[in-house]
Amino acid sequence: MKQKLLIVDDERGIVDMMRDYFSPQYQVLTAGSGQEAVRQAEQQPDLILLDINMPGMDGLTVCRTIREHVACPILFLTARIESADQIAGFQAGADDYIVKPFDLDELGARVAAHLRREQRHSRAAVRFFGECAVDYSARTVTVGGQAVALSRREFDILELLSLHAGQVFDRERIYELVWGIDGGGSSDTVMEHVRKIRAKLAAHTSRSCIETVWGCGYKWNG
Repeated sequence: MKQKLLIVDDERGIVDMMRDYFSPQYQVLTAGSGQEAVRQAEQQPDLILLDINMPGMDGLTVCRTIREHVACPILFLTARIESADQIAGFQAGADDYIVKPFDLDELGARVAAHLRREQRHSRAAVRFFGECAVDYSARTVTVGGQAVALSRREFDILELLSLHAGQVFDRERIYELVWGIDGGGSSDTVMEHVRKIRAKLAAHTSRSCIETVWGCGYKWNG
């Protein structure tokens, strides 16, 4: 069965161009407005290409509306190039940011890369780090067969770091990705959550899974 793409843009010509390009390989759904995009998201697409600058409900609002209900990658298409706009997009829940005008072949390559990554994650619902096992579907962590009780935010941080083992995330980036645009707090809370995660893991193992990279942030030792 073909994977399903949802293409959202209020410019009919752009929608038609992308639909013609992707149709041979994917099942393509389209929407010409934010409201229609929300309705089409009920079809559970495997990836969404979402324009930001639309009248009425814009792409940022669409993303925030559907993000809690769809787990698929969301790629923003936009003419905005300011870093503040890009940060706003990521805070809203986007996975990538593609600036117009774009090359169709490059866009196709990015779509394929995101879909491959999703397939790898779905196949690797459980990952093992020494005696520590992280089950991303059940949202559980065990060490030596013993359950480690983590809060929702603690697991979200552990999930982010462990899925990108070796990659350094600063506190601001972790806060943006875990709490999102409506967090209402500050990145200082990340430090406290990491401290609690470490303490809970340390009760079961001497292995240090989360490393502090001084002046930079945190990374997971895979």
